[in-house]
Amino acid sequence: MEKIKIAIIGIGNCASSLLQGIYYYKDKNAEDAIGLMHWDIGGYKPSDIEVVAAVDIDQRKVGTDLCDAIFAPPNCTSIFCPDIPRTGVKVTMGKVLDGVAPHMAEHDDDKTFIISDKSENDKEEIIEMLKESGAEILLNYLPVGSEKASRFYAECALEAGLAFINNMPVFIVSDPEWADRFRKKTLPMVGDDIKAQIGATVTHRTLANLFRDRGVKLERTYQLNTGGNTDFLNMLNRNRLDSKKESKTEAVQSVLAERMDPENIHIGPSDYVPWQKDNKLCFLRMEGKTFGDIPMNIELRLSVEDSPNSAGCVIDAVRCCKLALERNIGGQLTSISAYTMKHPPEQFTDDEARDMVDEFINGERER
Repeated sequence: MEKIKIAIIGIGNCASSLLQGIYYYKDKNAEDAIGLMHWDIGGYKPSDIEVVAAVDIDQRKVGTDLCDAIFAPPNCTSIFCPDIPRTGVKVTMGKVLDGVAPHMAEHDDDKTFIISDKSENDKEEIIEMLKESGAEILLNYLPVGSEKASRFYAECALEAGLAFINNMPVFIVSDPEWADRFRKKTLPMVGDDIKAQIGATVTHRTLANLFRDRGVKLERTYQLNTGGNTDFLNMLNRNRLDSKKESKTEAVQSVLAERMDPENIHIGPSDYVPWQKDNKLCFLRMEGKTFGDIPMNIELRLSVEDSPNSAGCVIDAVRCCKLALERNIGGQLTSISAYTMKHPPEQFTDDEARDMVDEFINGERER
């Protein structure tokens, strides 16, 4: 089958895990392909995805081949597929805007950004590069808080005629005005804010749904997360966290029997621990009442490698987006967004979303 050609904005840990995964599964088959939610989507395997364009702003990445850029600092995720051949894709200098928090560019070290001295490319130049690359789908992997930059690249995707997958918490796909613009151009969108396969949000949602199904009243809950990658370092700037906290909190609120008062639910990034690198720790507590108003609680500690955990969802989102392009479906893709994103256009339980995705893959219409 033809390749699914994608362009990536932000060559960080998540992009590194995705590209490694494309090559890692190249010589696998359905029986030994551990770690995938779907091996085959509409005839497309993971290795049928090809990155044809890449954009970043760090001088250690800009101008280098993508196979080198994904392992350059400040990336620190696990290397599970080190032997990636040269791709011929040179990382293009992007437009900075609000894509870098001030404290992330203060030091020339392996944990912060070193903004390239190359001239920033304007919108027309980015659009032309995307068109020339032959990309069909644009993936947004910008840091949390990149509100202006995310909208800038969504606009570039729209004008270049690309589908759009928004992996971070700026509400674009869930915004009816943006959705209408993409629908009119018959360009599909998936978003917003990528879930992990087994991460803090999906685990919290599953337990909240269990409380509801088993008649337990959830009275208080928190989710505290720590990590040592650039995502957590970036989020030390609390002014960039409004949409992130809203996205994570709404993902849990949406599956409760009744919404909790804000003072009884706390979900959000907590702190940066450098030596954790790309390992994310989640500390989860849920307090409720069972039969006879008897109190109970659950405490859970979850440890995951953050970026590969998200790549397992993105690799499905890309292939479903390709099916939508083939079927001339534009605008919000409800099913794959609900299954792979924290803040989709419409929330469903994860079981419902999984069934909806399977129905879509099998050719049934989006709900």
